[in-house]
Amino acid sequence: MTIKTVFLKALKNKNALAGLALVLFFALIALFAPVLAPSSGRDAYQMPQSGYGVQPQQPSSEHYFGTTENQYDLYYGIVWGARMAFKVGITVVFFALLIGVLIGGAAGYAGGWTDEILMRLTDIIFAVPSMVLAMVIAAMLGRDLSNMMIALTVVSWPSYARLVRGGVLSVKERDFVTAARALGASRVRIFFRHIIPNAIYPVVIMASLDIGYIVLTAASLSFLGLGSPVGTADWGQLVALSRNWILGGHGNPFAYWYTIVIPGGALLLFVLAWNLLGDAFRDILDSSARKA
Repeated sequence: MTIKTVFLKALKNKNALAGLALVLFFALIALFAPVLAPSSGRDAYQMPQSGYGVQPQQPSSEHYFGTTENQYDLYYGIVWGARMAFKVGITVVFFALLIGVLIGGAAGYAGGWTDEILMRLTDIIFAVPSMVLAMVIAAMLGRDLSNMMIALTVVSWPSYARLVRGGVLSVKERDFVTAARALGASRVRIFFRHIIPNAIYPVVIMASLDIGYIVLTAASLSFLGLGSPVGTADWGQLVALSRNWILGGHGNPFAYWYTIVIPGGALLLFVLAWNLLGDAFRDILDSSARKA
């Protein structure tokens, strides 16, 4: 099944359409962030701060969604947080997929000791819970956005490597690969021209749909103080800034509802969008595999 066929079938799937609509909604927010929330500083991802008061301020004409603890503008954080989510998700998935293709492809194509060594390396990383390993790496490297993405990449590539290896093992025994080998094509040409293009497309589809999980994990690291620096437009950090106000004020448990509902809702919808797409594409691929 080609990517075009998968896409056409996805257009007939309600879950895929709902997920796609949500993804496009956040994509438009991220694309037009400079218009929706103009930046006045050098770093557009740095949220404007109207003071240093601890108590959040209610939504107003000046702050549409109110302010967080330490008076960071919540509306600005939500808008630029959408662009941050795409930045982190796409960057981590791209490099994790790249590493996974190279390692998994080499393991499956070469076989023998190469396969054993690379797959045992993959198993070592799999042996440690991904969240725990990401926390350890992020803590060792220091609190920084780039370090957080490095930690997420390290824990993400093994799953892609296994998928690619399985695809390569299946494709490399097919007739067209045997024919290319008989015609004198080099091993490198066979690998990049014939095997990888025919083994990678299910992995590319699944990798693109893994963005929601990556963003959720990144938000968890930011919540724990291991992600982006303080004041960065990051939904995980916005949730962290609201944790002291979840119970509201004296006699009014919902006094500061906006500090947790708005950033938490944005994160929920973003992850839900990619999960809906992921479930739809998984069903499409599984049904196609059963028919084959």
